[in-house]
Amino acid sequence: MSGADFLDTNVVVYAYDDSSPQKQEVARHLLKGGIGGKIVISTQVLAEFAATMLHKVSPPATADAVMRGLDALTAIRLIVPDGELVRRAVEARAAYGLHFYDGMIVAAAERAGCKRILSEDFSAGQEYFGVTVSNPFR
Repeated sequence: MSGADFLDTNVVVYAYDDSSPQKQEVARHLLKGGIGGKIVISTQVLAEFAATMLHKVSPPATADAVMRGLDALTAIRLIVPDGELVRRAVEARAAYGLHFYDGMIVAAAERAGCKRILSEDFSAGQEYFGVTVSNPFR
């Protein structure tokens, strides 16, 4: 295991969404750690970040703001999905009953050698394929 932490989409969104200043502070601190290789994200996280910022936050972010966010995230190690990652996500669904896209997060974290998935959406303390979920906002 690399010792790096995998950031779920909600953590990345909180770093850019002003609606919860306390969560934003925690999320920004975590992202700063990414520059030293301490965190990992996936292409899925980038896509979900963009979709959430453009369509789900209020008011929606501008395309320029989202592009700046995506540019800032390029310093973080990125896991790109392939056929084997999709297959592992299906295995995560079968083994743990996860939604497929949550299985993609688990599979990406496992591939990166992460010890933890930092997420508000997964069940804190749950372990998937040797990767444990932790809620950074608790």
